Amino acid sequence: MLTKADIEKYFLAEKQTGLIFLIIGVIAILLAIAFFFYGKTSFYKGMAVPLIIFGLLEAIAGYSVYSRSDKQRIDNVYAFDMNPGQLKNNEFPRMQKVMKNFVVYRTVQIALLVLGVGLIFLYRDLPEKSFLYGIGITLTIQSVLMFTADFFAAKRAGYYTTEIENFIESKSSN
Repeated sequence: MLTKADIEKYFLAEKQTGLIFLIIGVIAILLAIAFFFYGKTSFYKGMAVPLIIFGLLEAIAGYSVYSRSDKQRIDNVYAFDMNPGQLKNNEFPRMQKVMKNFVVYRTVQIALLVLGVGLIFLYRDLPEKSFLYGIGITLTIQSVLMFTADFFAAKRAGYYTTEIENFIESKSSN
């Protein structure tokens, strides 16, 4: 059964994950800049392309989650006692959408992983294609990183969503 502590725990974990994503994103951006400007070969320039793209996405998503988690935590803890309908009408549909988004994220991450591995195998022995090989290496690493992070986030979100659903059902049967 959903408790205020469950809500607190979920959003604190979201905030921590957001901060980790933000840090990883900033590191990826810095690496991309270093590879682009200081990398002597096209391999490093190839690595820079996905790093800057993933880094920006990670930093933006991380900051977004980090900055809104406290307000969501406070609003939902308040709603738990004072306005349970808000959990039913706002939080539950939001979490259903979040869970659907994880399916999309996984699909994209798997596609990027396959693309990255394909680039690695196609161009690993072709020095003239080291740019594409560099893209493949970084795509593979970033896809695995994102897939792993989203796996745990989806697991946490799934538990939280189920608890909200059970809470709603218990309130409507009373």
